[in-house]
Amino acid sequence: MTVYPSLSGILLLCIDMQPVFVRAIADGGEIQKRCALALAAANGLGLPIIFTEQVPNKLGGTASELRSLAPDAPVVPKQTFSALGENSLQEALRRPPAAEHLLLCGLETPVCIYQTAVAALAEGGRVTVLSDAIGARRSADAAACLDTLRHAGAHILPTETVFYALLQDVQHPFFKTFTSLVKSHA
Repeated sequence: MTVYPSLSGILLLCIDMQPVFVRAIADGGEIQKRCALALAAANGLGLPIIFTEQVPNKLGGTASELRSLAPDAPVVPKQTFSALGENSLQEALRRPPAAEHLLLCGLETPVCIYQTAVAALAEGGRVTVLSDAIGARRSADAAACLDTLRHAGAHILPTETVFYALLQDVQHPFFKTFTSLVKSHA
């Protein structure tokens, strides 16, 4: 059971949503749309957001449509597959309020998403993989990795499910805006 008693300590990590990778995924446009929903919702709830970019000097930066949803969010360039392999990201996650629960979206499920989740779990963190906001070139590889992550203690849930759980009820001040976001990102 996934319960989010408060928003404190929750951070959205958008991993490697660079156009070169998005184009390599069969349903890359849909993944980008679901990442956009997650970013807009996290921003609306005031959750911290961090973007990572895999070797951006060679592969380019995050899709501009996504960056525009959180223009003040830090961008961490990386060479490691696990985002937590980068010291600058580890430092950012420890800044108050420290990130205790990572929401992961982005690419690619069997590589960077998987390795980041495994590293976070190994460090005692909580992880929720936004199942409809991740993608892979090979769906069978992604399914095997998600199954392993689930057994390791990660939550694997759709974006809407997670953000409705964060809202908890219709009285939340962001509820109406979120339902509009859901409709516009369907």
